[in-house]
Amino acid sequence: MNAMRNKVQLIGHVGQEPEVKTFEGGKKVANITIATNDYYTNDKGEKVEQTEWHRVSAWGKVADIIEKYVTKGKEICIEGKLTHRSYEDKDGAKRYITEVVANDILLLGK
Repeated sequence: MNAMRNKVQLIGHVGQEPEVKTFEGGKKVANITIATNDYYTNDKGEKVEQTEWHRVSAWGKVADIIEKYVTKGKEICIEGKLTHRSYEDKDGAKRYITEVVANDILLLGK
């Protein structure tokens, strides 16, 4: 049952080219955004599409895969955990970020 705690799976399209950073010692992180779509029917009987954007970061081997194979518009499936963090921007304002830290990726489509 522990394997199901804080587990996120998303299938969507990549919104921009991946941003990959390499740190001293060769440690690598890849940051992307993924768009997921949901559909529902409103009160007027019209089909409505709702798009949600998700921030995703990946480290190590998953970052390597993203760097080599993932491009804007590519459909992917990621699995990971939901995380929250905060930081101070250059103006001293506190900023909060919610993102998925991916530990697995599956390339879909062509």
